[in-house]
This record gives sequence, C-alpha cells and structure tokens, in this order.
Amino acid sequence: MPKSRKNAAKTLDVADSYAVRLMQHLVVPTFVIDPKRRVVIWNRACERLTGVGAAEVIGTSKHWQAFYETKRPCLADLVALDRPEQLPEYYSEYAVRGHNGLGFSAENWCVMPKLGSQLYLAIDAGPIHDEAGNLIAVVETLRDLTDQKRAETALKELATKDGLTGLSNRRAFDQMLLGEWARAQRTQKPLALLFVDVDHFKLFNDQHGHQSGDECLRAVASVVNRHAVRPLDLASRYGGEEFALILPDMDCDSACMVAEAIRCAVMALAITHGAMGAGDHVTLSVGVASHIPDGTDGGPDRLLGAADEALYVAKRLGRNRVVCAERVLAEIATRDGEAVPAPVRRKTA
Repeated sequence: MPKSRKNAAKTLDVADSYAVRLMQHLVVPTFVIDPKRRVVIWNRACERLTGVGAAEVIGTSKHWQAFYETKRPCLADLVALDRPEQLPEYYSEYAVRGHNGLGFSAENWCVMPKLGSQLYLAIDAGPIHDEAGNLIAVVETLRDLTDQKRAETALKELATKDGLTGLSNRRAFDQMLLGEWARAQRTQKPLALLFVDVDHFKLFNDQHGHQSGDECLRAVASVVNRHAVRPLDLASRYGGEEFALILPDMDCDSACMVAEAIRCAVMALAITHGAMGAGDHVTLSVGVASHIPDGTDGGPDRLLGAADEALYVAKRLGRNRVVCAERVLAEIATRDGEAVPAPVRRKTA
C-alpha cells in the first residue's frame, strides 16, 4: 500500500478512535446503534441515566430494555428503519427534522425498569452515512426533563383546578364542554350535562359561618366527583355553590339516575343545616339535560340553557329534587297550575 494511503488510513483510525473516546466522555447520555440496530456505543452518562451498564447492551439489540418493560422500538430504531410514520404510535410528542437524513426528535415518559421510576426524556436521533450515502450508524442522545415536565403539569393543574374543592374549574369546564360537543356532533351520540346546586347555601353560611360553608362545599364536591367514573366524565365547580358534571354518550334517563344518586349521597352525609327556611340537613337540586347536536346547533348553549332551565324548575318546585329538561313541562304541570317563570339562559364563558 502506498505510504500516502497508509497515512490516510491511520488518520481515519485515529479520528474514529478519538470520536469514540469523545462520545464515551460526553456529559450528554448517548448511545449508538449500527445498521442492524445493535448497540456499538453506550456512554457513561447513559449508564448513569438508565442504571444499565454498557456491558449489558453492547453488541445486542436490547437497548429498549433500559427504557421500557415491553419490547418496542427506540427512536434510533425508527431512524435506522426509516419509519417516521410510526412516530405517533410510540411518542406523545415528536418531530421529523426535515428530509435528507436529518433524523427525528421526540419526548415521552419512559418506565426505566432498572431505576424503578419513570423519567420524561427528550430524545434526538440522527443517522450517520458514509460518503456513498449508506447508513453506518444512528446516534441517539437523551435529556432528562422530568422535573420540568412535572412543574409544567403542576402549573397546568393549578390553571384548571378549583382551589377550594380540587375539582376542575370553570375554564376547564368550558374547554371540555366545547370539545365534547364537537365530538358528539361527529359521532351523533348524546351529551348529558348536570347542574348541581346546594339548596339554601347562603342561609347555611349565615347560620354556620364561611369555614363550615367551605367544608360543606368540599363534601358535596367529593360526592359529585365520585360519580365522574368514566375517563371522559368531568366534574367541575361551576361557580359559588353550583357544580357541573359533563357526561358524554349518555341519554337523559341515564343522566337522571346519576343525578339522583348524587342527591341521595349528599342526603346520606346528613350535613346539618337547620337555618330558618331550610330543612334539617343540606340537600341538592339538580337540573339534567341531554342532547344530540345537529346541523342547526352552533354550540353547546342549547344544552347549557336546557340544564339551567331544569335546575331553575327544580328550585321553584321546592328544591331537593332532580328535574330533567325533557320533562320540564310535566314537572310544572304537577304544581297545581302555578306558573313557573322561564329563567334567563346562561352561555359559555
């Protein structure tokens, strides 16, 4: 071999050796896989992050075991396989960094079996090609964003939670209602809404004080929340002593059963009321409405108005009862012909 070619080969070997040593000592957790998706580098920072030693993964395709309990591709695998279409299947947040082999970025929660605790990782994976354009390796780097993610989640919860009861607040309710209304329009399934009001709450506060009033509201909120049992059910504090419960895919009869269960559960608490003009114990009035949106419905105001009207009628008919919007006229007729004025319907904020 000519001397110049020997020197060039030696220079490349030195450069490769230097690159490997540099990667090993990087403070950024990094690993490298070959085109057959076998680990060729697992640096010390990666060992510290995952609790998995390099000797356990070098030469194998078991790198996924450092992050997950069940077998699935890591981001570097998807780069090696050139499978950007699979990113949504495995990652909650992701991006393809352009074309021409620039790689992928993603974020998600990783189980981290060796550590016994989950970490939220920001992940970048990029390919390395030779001069002919052939893939020779994929480099994956990792950043631990767990603390930031938890702080972000806590801030989001503060922005959507009611400080007194821990239920979702009005802002979260409005957002959820709009979303579920749009979904009901697409699926043509009913969306039910309950408005739950504590009877004679002002009198309760006057009789027992605001601290007891807060305790009463927390107790009622707990009952309402216990009846939001499905993933898309949402219990919220609508304002003051009024609560709301969004129940997707539920007709009026089923929603009335939920409402009656809530009313009975609060009565079972036997919270002493005793103020003049009220009963011995705290009770609830509940207005119920359910609707399948059609093309003439621009938004959920019709559903809100119907539930509000049903609650108003429940109050006018003596409180401590559930009234369904579909049967408002029948409820009024049982009041011996006494007219019940129509309420002013509320709208979303």
